[in-house]
Amino acid sequence: MDAAQAKARVREVIAGHSSRLIEVSHEIWEHPELCYEEQFAHDLLCSVLEDAGLTVERGAYGLPTAFRATTGSGGPVVAVCCEYDALPGIGHACGHNVIAAAGLGAGLAAASVAEELGGTVVVLGTPAEEGGGGKVRMIDAGALDGVDVAMMVHPADQDLDSFWAIAISVLQVTFRGRAAHAAAAPEQGVNALDAAVLAYMGVAALRQHIASHERVHGVFTHGGDKPNIVPDRAEMLWYVRSATSESLAALEPRVIAAIEAGAAATGATVEIERPSLPYRDLIDNGPLVAAYAANLAGLGRGLGAKVDRPEFLGSTDMGDVSHVVPAIHPMIAVAPRGVAIHTPEFATHARSESGDKAVLDGAVAMAETVVDLWTDSTLFREVRAAFDHAERSPTPE
Repeated sequence: MDAAQAKARVREVIAGHSSRLIEVSHEIWEHPELCYEEQFAHDLLCSVLEDAGLTVERGAYGLPTAFRATTGSGGPVVAVCCEYDALPGIGHACGHNVIAAAGLGAGLAAASVAEELGGTVVVLGTPAEEGGGGKVRMIDAGALDGVDVAMMVHPADQDLDSFWAIAISVLQVTFRGRAAHAAAAPEQGVNALDAAVLAYMGVAALRQHIASHERVHGVFTHGGDKPNIVPDRAEMLWYVRSATSESLAALEPRVIAAIEAGAAATGATVEIERPSLPYRDLIDNGPLVAAYAANLAGLGRGLGAKVDRPEFLGSTDMGDVSHVVPAIHPMIAVAPRGVAIHTPEFATHARSESGDKAVLDGAVAMAETVVDLWTDSTLFREVRAAFDHAERSPTPE
């Protein structure tokens, strides 16, 4: 079987599964689950993969909602990543239902030609991308051991060769003061809310003097219980982002200093914790992106360059994957231009005709790229060489 025949086969397989793939996307969309709670999506995806004859490990790598499905033998070993966690309050406003169904389709299609082409496909169910660091934990547990290449597609408002994903750390901040009657004895109180407000203002001032590739944003999660009680506890959650893990390591102490200044000014104490793992920046693999782009063009989609969207910044634990193996994270259009992810409007588009088309097109483009890796040894050498020569930041502490 040559590449053309294999690509014809994978298209047939995805066409044959199209109704089921769209159903899976819709069912996950209708059952939004937060990070590490994605039992419905986990069970649904595993069942479809098992029915197709893949060997499935449920609850893989010590994570109850992670899975690993494999078939084939030999190499290259290609991992297709599925994400399926949702966001609080706005459900699948990041379109992870599309990611899951497209990854499922690509895995099923690649499985249909794996033995004949002498390759191995691994479908990885990766929970908790939205702040939980599922892929990071899976990497630490060995999920990428023996894997040569990894890929996924992510919904957006246009087709792009990549997501400009920068490194991120999360800071959970708790200020502690001393409660007092705010009217009768305010002098006896130490106001933790004042400390938090001053900290916010300090970080806001700092934001005027950070690099264009850096972002810092936070929210108050607790500010006291009643106006006539001096707040003895205030809590904030901060995201600190920078282009690379190395530059993030330089930015984070500046943010912490601004936060600590709020405590110093009021006499409160402050505790800073990291409730989730940091994410590394995303490294794109040029030859792999080019192969994916050629396959996507065959579906009538043009692939824009991320450099045309420098404002499209975010973070993902797929960045950590890209530091371990060659990887791609292209964006596929499900919404009209200008509709941002993480909004209720985007969630609506994730379960629409355009979302369904993205599931099928994303599955085909990825499956055909897997075929390219299995049939073109020159491509795989180029992919590996690009990875070996890429600049990678140190592993974050």
